[in-house]
Amino acid sequence: MIHSIKLTLVAIAIVFSSCSPNSNKTNNDATQARVQKFLDKYNNDYQKLYTISSEAQWKSNTYIKEGDSSAIKATDEANKKMAEFTGSQSVIDSVQNFLKMKDALTDIQVKQLTVILYTAANNPQSMKDMVDKRIKAETQQISNLFGYNFILNGKKVSTNDIDKILNESNDLKLREQAWTASKEVGKTLKDGLANLQMLRNNTVKPLGYSDFFSYQVSDYGMNTEEMMKMNEQMIKDIWPIYRELHTWARYELAKKYKSKVVPDALPAHWLSNRWGQDWSAMVNVAGLNLDSVLKTKDKEWFSQQAEKFYVSIGFPPLPKSFYDKSDLYPLASDAGYSKNNHASAWHMDLKEDVRSLMSIEPNSEWYETTHHEFGHIYYYLTYSNKDVPYVLRGGANRAYHEAFGSMMGLAAMQKPFIAGIGLLPGDVKTNDTMQLLKEALNYIVFIPWSAGVMTHYEHDLYANNLPVADYNKHWWGLVSKYQGIAPPSLRSDDYCDAASKTHINDDAAQYYDYALSYILLFQVHEHISKNILHQDPHATNYYGNKEIGTFLKKMMYPGASGDWRKLLKDNTGEELSAKAMVNYFMPVMDYLKKQNKGRKYTLPETI
Repeated sequence: MIHSIKLTLVAIAIVFSSCSPNSNKTNNDATQARVQKFLDKYNNDYQKLYTISSEAQWKSNTYIKEGDSSAIKATDEANKKMAEFTGSQSVIDSVQNFLKMKDALTDIQVKQLTVILYTAANNPQSMKDMVDKRIKAETQQISNLFGYNFILNGKKVSTNDIDKILNESNDLKLREQAWTASKEVGKTLKDGLANLQMLRNNTVKPLGYSDFFSYQVSDYGMNTEEMMKMNEQMIKDIWPIYRELHTWARYELAKKYKSKVVPDALPAHWLSNRWGQDWSAMVNVAGLNLDSVLKTKDKEWFSQQAEKFYVSIGFPPLPKSFYDKSDLYPLASDAGYSKNNHASAWHMDLKEDVRSLMSIEPNSEWYETTHHEFGHIYYYLTYSNKDVPYVLRGGANRAYHEAFGSMMGLAAMQKPFIAGIGLLPGDVKTNDTMQLLKEALNYIVFIPWSAGVMTHYEHDLYANNLPVADYNKHWWGLVSKYQGIAPPSLRSDDYCDAASKTHINDDAAQYYDYALSYILLFQVHEHISKNILHQDPHATNYYGNKEIGTFLKKMMYPGASGDWRKLLKDNTGEELSAKAMVNYFMPVMDYLKKQNKGRKYTLPETI
C-alpha cells in the first residue's frame, strides 16, 4: 500500500509538472492582458491631462501680469484635474493589486505600474484637500517669484540687468547693491516656502514616504541615506581641485577689486553669479572671446545654429511648431507683462509638441544655454517612440536629461568645434591651461553648490523639518561649509535667500539631479572622445559625426523604460563614477598649486 501510494504521488507530480508551464503561461497571459488593458487606458488619459496641464503652465510662465490671475487659475485647475486622476484611490488600489502579481507581468508593465504608483504618491486623493492646497500654493509661489519687481536704486530692473552688473562692473558698492536687490524677493517667498514644506511633506505620507525628500529620491531606486552618501562622495572626489580654485579665486578677486585684505571666505557680491555656483567669468581666454563675435549675431542665429549642430550628427530637424510656439527672446520693455526668464525645455504633449522658454541675448552664456536646452528637446523627441509608453517618456533618471544637455553645451564650447562652425579662425592661438581653468570654475565649482548646499538644504528642509526661524541662518551655514562663500553683510532671519533660487520653489528636492548630471556628462563625454572621436576630451569636435548621434540615440531611445545604471554600464562599460570628471580637470592642478604657493588656504583639506 505504501509503495503504491508513493507511485501514485510520483505520477501526480509528473502530470503536474508536465502541465504546469502551459497552465502558468495561460494564467500569465491572462494577467498580462488584464494589466495591459488598464495601462492602455491610463496612458491615454494621462497624456490628455498632461497636455492640458502643460498648456496651462506654459501660459502662467510666459504671461505674468499684475492684477490678472486668469493664467494662475487655469494652471491651478488643470493641475488639480491631473492630481485627481493620477492620485485617485481606484488607481492606487488597482496598481497595488497588480504589483502583487508582478512575477506574472512583463518588465515594462512592472516599470509602468511602479511609475504610476510613484506619481500617485504626490497626489493621493485620500488627502485631496491637502493636495489641492499644495497645487494652489505652488502655482502662487511661482507667480510671486517671476512676477516680482526687482528694484535697484529706485528703478525697476530685470534679473538680466542684475546679472550684467555682476558680470561687468568693478564698482563694489554697485555690485553689493545689485546682489542685495536680487535677494529681496526671498522675503516675499518665505511664508510660501514654509507652507509648501508642510504641504509637500504631508501629501506623500499616505503611501508610506516619511517626507518629501525621500519621496523624490525614491525615483532613482535609492533611499535618502544612499543619495546623501553619493552626493558626499562626489564632493570628496573633487574637493582637492575645488580647494585650490577657492584659494586662487580669493587672491585673484582681491587683486581685481583692489582689496587690502584677502578674505577667508569669498564675498558673495565679488562673484558674477548670484549664488556663486559658477565662477567662470573670472577668466577670459585670449583668442576665445566669443562674446565679441556673438554680439554681432541676430537673435535667431542662436537657436538655428544649435539645431544645425544636432542635425549634423544625425538628429532630425525640429518640427516647425517648435519655432511657432516657443518663447525664445526677452520681452520688449513695453510688453506690459512679465515671463519666467529661467531657461527651460518643455515636452507639451509627450509627443512632438516641444518648446523652449528662454530669453536669448547675444553672448556666450546664451550660446551654451541654447545648445543645452536643445539637448532636452532632442531627448524628448527621441524617446517619444512606439516602444516607450507615455508614462515612461522621461529621462533614464532625471539626471540623464541634464547630463545630455550639459554635455552638448560643453561640446559646443570646445575650440575645435567653435573653429569648425566659423566663430573663430582655425589657427587661433589660445592658452589651453586658461581654458581648462575657466571650465573648472564652472563645472568643479558647481559640485559643492549642487551636491552640497542645495541638496543638504532641501534634505534638512523636508527630512528634518527645518524650522522657519532657521531658514536663512542654516542656508548661510551650508554656503560657508561647502562653498566657502559669505554674504557682503549680515543676513537677518527676515530674509529667505534660499528661495531666490527658482528650484527651491518649483523643482523641489531634486537639485542633486544637476550634480549627478555633471558626473554623467564627463563619463559619457570621455567615452565619446576616446572611443568614437579618438580625440583629446579637452579638444573635441562633435560636429558632423553621425556615429555620435547613433550612440546618443541609443542611450536616449529607451527613456525611463529601463534601469539607469544598466543603461550607463551597457553603453560606456562603467558604473557611475566621478573619475572621468577628476581626470578631465587634473591637468589644471599643477598651475593652481604654483599660483597658490605661499598663499593661505581657508578651506579644510577634506570635507
